[in-house]
Amino acid sequence: MLSPKKEDFWFLPLGGTGEIGMNLNLYGHDDSWLMVDCGVSFDEPLIPQYKHNGDSVQNHHRIVAADPTFIVEQKDKLAGIVITHAHEDHVGAIPYLWDRFKCPIYTTSFTAEVLRRKLAQTKLANKVPIVEVSHRGAMHLGPFSVEWLAVTHSLPEPYALKISTCTGTVLHTADWKIDPQPVTGQPFDSQVYRNLGNENILALVGDSTNAVKPGFSISERNCYDGLLSTVKSQTGRVVVTCFGSNVARLISLAKVAKKTGRYMALYGRSLVNMYGIARQQGIWPDDLPLADAHHLGYLPPQEVLAVATGSQGEKNTALARMAKDVHPQIALDKGDTVIYSSIVIPGNEESVGRLNNALKARGIGVILSEESQLPVHASGHPCAEELKLMYHWVKPSIAIPVHGEREHLLAHANIAKQSGVTKHYVGENGDLYRLAPQASIRRQVVKTGRIPLQHGE
Repeated sequence: MLSPKKEDFWFLPLGGTGEIGMNLNLYGHDDSWLMVDCGVSFDEPLIPQYKHNGDSVQNHHRIVAADPTFIVEQKDKLAGIVITHAHEDHVGAIPYLWDRFKCPIYTTSFTAEVLRRKLAQTKLANKVPIVEVSHRGAMHLGPFSVEWLAVTHSLPEPYALKISTCTGTVLHTADWKIDPQPVTGQPFDSQVYRNLGNENILALVGDSTNAVKPGFSISERNCYDGLLSTVKSQTGRVVVTCFGSNVARLISLAKVAKKTGRYMALYGRSLVNMYGIARQQGIWPDDLPLADAHHLGYLPPQEVLAVATGSQGEKNTALARMAKDVHPQIALDKGDTVIYSSIVIPGNEESVGRLNNALKARGIGVILSEESQLPVHASGHPCAEELKLMYHWVKPSIAIPVHGEREHLLAHANIAKQSGVTKHYVGENGDLYRLAPQASIRRQVVKTGRIPLQHGE
């Protein structure tokens, strides 16, 4: 069995490296392992596209996670599970897989509440030990010391992790961006990361999603301005579709509704659930009330702002039912407009295209964020210039790009090289990154894969 010694500090991704989604990362030291994140992806095959020869059609599964067999077989050595934030690709597999680990989970208040609500719908309700940690709180988990460092992203309480051992310290960024005007939480504080530059950080394990994009990501405040101008110019009903977990976007849209004299309601379970958690956690502003979803159907078109799930063209979502004119609470007519406050994730172009054709055939306008002249979507991930700044601040000895497909990882590694980091390793799930005592990468040391998940596991 592969096991790290006291002088070793290892990084081993089982999911999320060489792909976007289903993040499951392991850090190894002194005969112990620390898990960081445990997420899912949706509507995916069990063999990723980059490993598939394309000769045959693969079955897609509704919910997919990284195969955790490697760590399940030595779960007695698992010091803890740390969740960085509440997005599905970082926390979504816990209700399905926790029974295989039976290990305490450490995270902050908002993410803990999201997780509790997920677990409440399973046989694990009230059985999973969830330990809430405070901002900048440090916690000792076996031989690891973990400190939570604030970043900005597209939902409340996103955190990077400073993971320390007697052999060195790693910065695990998780998802982040530099946002000076976030709608939720505090502005990005660069001083936290400048201070790390004096601490001899061994490695930076970082988000690569937007590494191929030049410049800086758009602030959520700019997205609000773009949405306001876009909605203002519409005369019919407006439906905005976005990712269900994007609390910042929901608050921006509620402000847009108030400013434009429209009533806003939510359509889709994930949106309603996230709104409820934001209210319960005191994150949702009291001066932004929402309308009952049943009531919007009776209002004049110019007073309606509906927010719906289904931005990736998924079947049976709220937007899909609106497009087919079978939604029980609201009907769209010619002259109404659907705005995509999201990107089309690669691989979903066909399903989104079908949905848009159905909308356009009924005279309903469609505005894709990629085609809009105004910013109606803001990514939660760093572009090239933000990555450069992070490397200039932290000054790690090693760069390990994760959270991206191969082109993103290579672009990230190149940015690290340009920023003066001499060691950078581009790998994939199952590769063993040896950070100490001697930096190296061993390819495909651990067998990895994907597993389909079913409710009730």
